[in-house]
Formats: sequence, structure tokens, C-alpha cells
Amino acid sequence: MPSKNYKFWFATGSQDLYGEECLREVAQHSKIMVEGMNQSGLLPFELVWKDTLIDNASIRRLFNEANADEECAGVITWMHTFSPAKSWILGLQEYRKPLMHLHTQFNQEIPYDTIDMDFMNTNQSAHGDREYGHIVTRMGIERKVVVGHWSDARVLNKIAGWMRTAIGIMESSHIRVVRVGDNMRNVAVTEGDKVEAHIKFGWEIDAYSITDVAEYVDAVPQQDVNALVEEYYDTYDILTEERDEKEFREHVAVQAAMELGFEKFLTEKNYHAVVTNFEMLHGMKQLPGLAMQRLMEKGYGFGAEGDWKTAAMVRLMKLMAANTPDAKGTSFMEDYTYNLVPGKEGILQSHMLEVCPSIAEGKPAIKVSPLTMGNREDPARLVFTSKPGKAVAVSLIDLGTRFRLLINDVECLKQEIPMPKLPVASAFWRPEPDLYIGAESWILAGGAHHTAFSYDLTAEQMGDWAAAMGIEAVFIDKDTTIRSLKNELRWNSVYYRA
Repeated sequence: MPSKNYKFWFATGSQDLYGEECLREVAQHSKIMVEGMNQSGLLPFELVWKDTLIDNASIRRLFNEANADEECAGVITWMHTFSPAKSWILGLQEYRKPLMHLHTQFNQEIPYDTIDMDFMNTNQSAHGDREYGHIVTRMGIERKVVVGHWSDARVLNKIAGWMRTAIGIMESSHIRVVRVGDNMRNVAVTEGDKVEAHIKFGWEIDAYSITDVAEYVDAVPQQDVNALVEEYYDTYDILTEERDEKEFREHVAVQAAMELGFEKFLTEKNYHAVVTNFEMLHGMKQLPGLAMQRLMEKGYGFGAEGDWKTAAMVRLMKLMAANTPDAKGTSFMEDYTYNLVPGKEGILQSHMLEVCPSIAEGKPAIKVSPLTMGNREDPARLVFTSKPGKAVAVSLIDLGTRFRLLINDVECLKQEIPMPKLPVASAFWRPEPDLYIGAESWILAGGAHHTAFSYDLTAEQMGDWAAAMGIEAVFIDKDTTIRSLKNELRWNSVYYRA
């Protein structure tokens, strides 16, 4: 998780046409607003008030100071009075961080009994924000626009959501993914242009041999392995299922050594996400299962079969969702099989081992079961079913000429019928608007079978991130129809070819 104490700056635009008294009132109002928003308890990060901006020099200075401040994750701008927009051009040209335009005003209601021209001159956000909005649009600068009174909980929640997106934008350029091995042979969707990903998203994607990590695993002291196994036994239910207790514990200990070895490797080499591949396990006794689940729960991204795009997205979404009140979890996930019974339609989500326990409903259990893939001994893994609730599933795909982020609203359903012979973690969700349109849309848009999944983020936040990255975003939600989706894909292909 990021260690930076991120903050957001609040910049108010005005001018000196109406005199010093007006500027004092503008400053007082914006200070009250910042204090009120900070005290609301709805914002995940602190707002920092900045002096009123009235000319080219002050605007340019503020934006460059924001660029240089490592703790500044973005600037929220608001025009209290009319701020001539040409004054903003140079500052906006040089600004490099997330930008929000808060279209609000100090007063919530028109003061009908007292309103006069002095009031109109000072409180003209409806006027000033349009002038400012015009120049940002003309310059082609990506920003988030939020409209409404600054004290309204709906507005504050919009700002809070954007703040988390801004963290994703800021942290994207710091994500480093290690590919342990390579892509699963002959699989298309997990491939991609790693150089273009570095250019677009700032991701560094490096490759190591599995033997490089195996050396770290083998070097883990036995007392550390034993201590972690004890932690496992204290934390999770243990399902030996008539396996020999000593043998069971030995299998679990293999995963403990993997967790410690992988984590030391990732820490020393400063990686934040990892991919593995069951086809490349030389030097490993088991396919990493429980080990990867635990690392994901700690905040690392993960992708299976060499899927570095999903690994980076899982890491990114965990960063965006960090410290969400009552968080329900974020994980790597894969589509497996359908339930097509009328009225009970949905998709069973899982993977051979690696689903993050942050999404578990109840207490996960450790199980040791055979795995036909990988040609290694039976791996230990955490088994559980996911929490019910609304969530979002995203797939970042490489179309050859561009990246597309596919974003699907889904609802995880409570799994009422047990699956005693399925020895892996699972979720069961219904995509919006329904299984039939949702699945057809996903396939038409070229979506992958791997997804980054989160209960704690929204489609809007993921779409805002895609817009900031300059890539295509395709939404599948309650309003999707096949006709509209096909048209959107056609229009997008023309737009992104231009």
C-alpha cells in the first residue's frame, strides 16, 4: 500500500476587478468550504486550502508547485467569481496531475430578500465556471466535473470517489510487475504490448526465471516457515479431510515457504504485482496457491498464466480501494462455468487456486487437494465463497492498436447450494443487465476470461481512470443493449483510429 500521505489542493479562481473586499470574502468562503468538507467525514483524503488565484502568474505557480509536491495527488478547482480563462492556459499546460472541476457555489439558496448586484458580482460561479470549463475543454485536458452544493453528501461522495481514482492515476506510474516465467503457451488474451503499457500506464513489466524465485523460497529459515504455519493454523479453519495430519502440515509448510520467499523477492526488487504460470514450476514443489492468496490480501497484484495486465489492474484497484470503510475486498478472478437455469442465471467465478481471501464471506479454510495441472505435489489453498453484493469486474485488453478497459457491473449472489467436491475459492455473480446480454456484450467487446474484481470500487471510478490514461472504456451495465454496444464499438474504432 502507498506510504505517501496524499492530499488534494483546493484552488479558487477569482479576479481583482471587484476590489479587495470581494477577494477577502472569496478567501473566507473557500476556507469555510474546505473546513466543512474536511469535517464531513466523507472524504478519504485531506483537502488543503490554497490562496485565491487571480492572474496568470499565481495560477501557473500553483500548478507547478502541485507538480513538485509528492504528497499532492490532485487539484480541485472552483471559480467563485468570474476568472478570465486565458489566465489559466499556461498553468493548465504545465500541470501533470489529476484535475477536478467542482462546479458549486458558497450559498445553497438564492438570498431572495437581500440579493443585489454586489452579491451577483461576487457569487457568480454559474458564470465563472462556464468560462473556465470552456478553456479546459478547448485545450483537450481530461478532468472530472462534479456539480452541486459543496455540503451535499452526494457531491462529497462524488469527490471521494474521484480522490480514489486520482490515487490510482498517481500510483499507476509506480507499479512494477514481475513475470515469473512467461505467458501460458498459445493463449492470446493474456499477451500484450509491455512497452506500450509502460508508455500509457507507467507500468514496468520485467521477467525472471522461476528458478530465481525458487532460490529465495529454498533459503527461507525453517523457524520462519514454522512460525507462519502456526499463524495459518490460528487464522483459518483446517480441513484435513482424512489426510494424514503430518503430511497435510508438510504441504501447508511448502506454501508458507513460498509466501515468505516470494515476498522477500518482491520486496528486495521493489515489485508490487506478480504473475506465475503452472507450465513453469522448475524448482517448486507446488504451484503457489495459498502463498499467492496471502500476498494478494497484503496488497500485491496477481495474474495467472503470465497475465501481467490483470496483475497490474489488481494492484491498482487495491491501491484505489485502500482504507475504504467496511471494505468487502478486491481480487483476481476468472470466468469458469454458467448456471443457465431460468431465473437463476449466473457465472461461477474461481481459479485453480489464487483468489484473494479479502472477498471471503466468513472464515476461509485451508485444504490440500490434487491439481492436475503443473505436475507437482498437491498444493495447499484457501477455500471459501464470496460475499454477496454489488461489485465491478474489469478486463484490460490489448487490441493491437490500442488498449480497451472493459467494465462490467455485477452482483455477487449468495451461494446457497454447497459444492463439496470443488476444492477452490469461488464467487457466483450475475452480470448486468442480465447474463445473456452481459455475456454477449463481453464477448463482442473482446473481454478476457481473467478479471480484476472489486466490491469497493465503481464503474465510474474505473472509467475515470481509463479516461485519465487516454484509453478506451466500454461499460456493460443496466442500460446496455446489444444494438447500442455494437454501435459504440464501431464508433470507438473510428475515433481511436483517427
